[in-house]
Amino acid sequence: MELTPDETTLFTVWGLDINETVGFTWIVMILLTLTSIIITRNLRPDVPPNRWRTTLEVIVTAIQSQIEEISPRASRHVLYFSGTLFLFIAFSNLLLVVPGFAPPTASLSTTAALALSVLIAVPLFGITRQGIGGYLKTYVQPSVVMLPFNIISEFSRGISLAIRLYGNVMSGAVIAGILLGVAPFFFPVVMDVLGLLTGLIQAYIFAILATVYISSATATAGKPPSKEKDK
Repeated sequence: MELTPDETTLFTVWGLDINETVGFTWIVMILLTLTSIIITRNLRPDVPPNRWRTTLEVIVTAIQSQIEEISPRASRHVLYFSGTLFLFIAFSNLLLVVPGFAPPTASLSTTAALALSVLIAVPLFGITRQGIGGYLKTYVQPSVVMLPFNIISEFSRGISLAIRLYGNVMSGAVIAGILLGVAPFFFPVVMDVLGLLTGLIQAYIFAILATVYISSATATAGKPPSKEKDK
């Protein structure tokens, strides 16, 4: 049983081997992009919403409400960032039910890249909100002695995100392999259902943690968060 899609070459382009991680990542991105274009191509007030547009609005509204509960001062860019993370991870995991599809989130390189994007986004959001000086001051709070510990804590967040997501996906794959070896005719259905459920939970947790980290970086020290939302 292969534990990572990095080990399998999907196809070769100009002598360069494209493994399943890269290939299926492109497929997920293309499907998400095409789906968004198709659903929003007639997004006008004079056009009545169809079932797909209604579904999309429900998803976006749910993501936005979750972000606002965590960070009342969250900007639209937090919605775009955390929402994209959620949709990519959820869609990747949900496609696990498609025969032959290997979710890119089962690769440590993908989870590390997602965690790295959060690690870069956190200071960017913090600097945008508080300025460079205001954000850097958070590393020496409550005292200068805490500087190295705050830096270590910042990097450990990204590592924990990558390991958490990768570990969850891989544990599911290992359990599925064991159960399929015991009863290959019954357990596939059960594992597909559990895979759909855990895939959504993993995407939700990752996006929520990313939002929490961004919220802590954009919170102004000494001041309670405002209830007003930025446009």
